[in-house]
Amino acid sequence: MHLLVTRPDPDGERTAAKLRARGCEVMLAPLLRIENVGADLGGAWHAVAVTSVNALRAIGDNPALKTLLASPAYAVGSRTADAALAQGFENVISANGDVGDLARVMKTHLAAGARVLYLAGDDRSGDLAGELAAAGIEVATRVVYRAAALTQFPSDVGEALTAGWLDGVLHFSRRSAVTYMDCAAAAKITGPALAPVHYCLSQQVVGPLKAAGAGRIEVAKQPTEAALIELVRA
Repeated sequence: MHLLVTRPDPDGERTAAKLRARGCEVMLAPLLRIENVGADLGGAWHAVAVTSVNALRAIGDNPALKTLLASPAYAVGSRTADAALAQGFENVISANGDVGDLARVMKTHLAAGARVLYLAGDDRSGDLAGELAAAGIEVATRVVYRAAALTQFPSDVGEALTAGWLDGVLHFSRRSAVTYMDCAAAAKITGPALAPVHYCLSQQVVGPLKAAGAGRIEVAKQPTEAALIELVRA
């Protein structure tokens, strides 16, 4: 199979390597560039919430990190949990799901009145703060990274789509799916860009592709890289 991975680096490189190990030919084109944002993370927190490995990377040199490591960290999935452990958090709880699952786990662990620091990106799926607020849990959302979108495809990607070389495209976020369609429109190749099978990490990613008219969309059974790669195999 000929596949396009649109995931930002360095995660895109890892995904591409796993697909190549399975015999796929992979074109890597990160459509989003992750930029760290300095944020004041000071305060008294009962817990830290993380929904992206990018957030953990972003706070690596934050002066508040040492203090934060003493708090329990709630992670959306196993990979984010592993990253939190690697960064030095000792008490890490994984929801093994999406933002809704994370909120449910946190509500079973934390009492009303608890204060949570949510390390977030500027573009977020789900409403973690809203769901926890309904349980009386206060959430302070601090944006620690942003994703800057490309405005056009790299030339080789545009050529591959126009030629019909790609069998499938892997989309890991709603924002990257939106950027994919925006780049296709800018290059006036919306039709060829919709033609491959679109493999999506979750239902939240599907919207922009379906709205644009994508006819072949597959969604991973779980919002994990492993589940998405298994979907490609199937």
